[in-house]
Amino acid sequence: MSADLDPVVLVSAARTIIGSFNGALSTVPVHDLGSTVREVSEVIFGHVLAVGCGQNPVGQASVGAGIPYFVPAWSCQMIRRSGLKAVGLAAQSIRIGDSSIAPHLVHLRMGVKTGEKPLTDSILCDGLTDNYHMGITAENVAKQWQVGREDRPRLPCCPRTGRRMHRRPAILTEMVPVFGKKVLLKLKHEFPHHGSNTEAVSKLKPCFLMDGTGTVTPANASGMNDGAAAVVLMKTSEAGNCRLTPLAQIVSWAQADVEPSIMGIGPIPAIKQAVAKAGWSLEDVDVFEINEAFAALSVAIAKELGLNPEQVNTEGGAIALGHPLGASVCSILVTLLHTLEHKGGHCASCI
Repeated sequence: MSADLDPVVLVSAARTIIGSFNGALSTVPVHDLGSTVREVSEVIFGHVLAVGCGQNPVGQASVGAGIPYFVPAWSCQMIRRSGLKAVGLAAQSIRIGDSSIAPHLVHLRMGVKTGEKPLTDSILCDGLTDNYHMGITAENVAKQWQVGREDRPRLPCCPRTGRRMHRRPAILTEMVPVFGKKVLLKLKHEFPHHGSNTEAVSKLKPCFLMDGTGTVTPANASGMNDGAAAVVLMKTSEAGNCRLTPLAQIVSWAQADVEPSIMGIGPIPAIKQAVAKAGWSLEDVDVFEINEAFAALSVAIAKELGLNPEQVNTEGGAIALGHPLGASVCSILVTLLHTLEHKGGHCASCI
């Protein structure tokens, strides 16, 4: 049966809470965090910053989830894109026939402490600074797309963030429990800034440019967080054989690279390509999930594409809820799937 007649569908999606830096999930080993989410053909991780995780944490998480040893398990690393790249790789594997039974995808950021004085901070120097500090790239985007500090939504204080996230019905179906130090952790995100107010947020100082031109502050930048998310994919025919109701069909996907100094605007060409491949227009899309490492990026992307802000990150994004590197894009995909299950409609997901 051709790929068009037997498309790849997502049949299950779940994720853990998003923990704060050195929070409840920080002591949970990476392989335990991944194996919390559980007949699979292949296990694919999106995994970033593997220092200190041991060899093949993918295999450890796979076995911990009860998946047989003979099932191949491997990881891909594309920084923030890792989670969705793993989904795309799984879909491609199914389409060409290498896998047929629900590849199990686990995406996570390792949970270890950083910043100890005698040692090198691997999180900071292993991808956050390089030629450009990530915060400087956000400042570059803000300057090029003329995104002022006042143009960015005050996300920690926005009513459609953490507080709304905990109240919506889908939260009960998309979250899975995690044991930390033999204690069952609450199904509640740690990172949302409950009690934040606009006045306090407006007084926060820029973090990266100190010459009076800086616009990136703790209020409009995402945090450092821990978390995991997983989705299960299979062909439509296999879902029927397993008596599973698909949550969504993968219609198209795309990826695009951009100049490193403005790396955060990659979703602009990627969204255009994915929508074109689907034969859609941007107006056909009901909800956009755009991973917001910095508010300047999501504002610039929405401005460039002409998107309605009310259709972007409707249940709160990475600034409000947290940004577990490597897990963040799969986490928003899980939220997107469960949101549309309750609301209906078409969707798009992008880093």
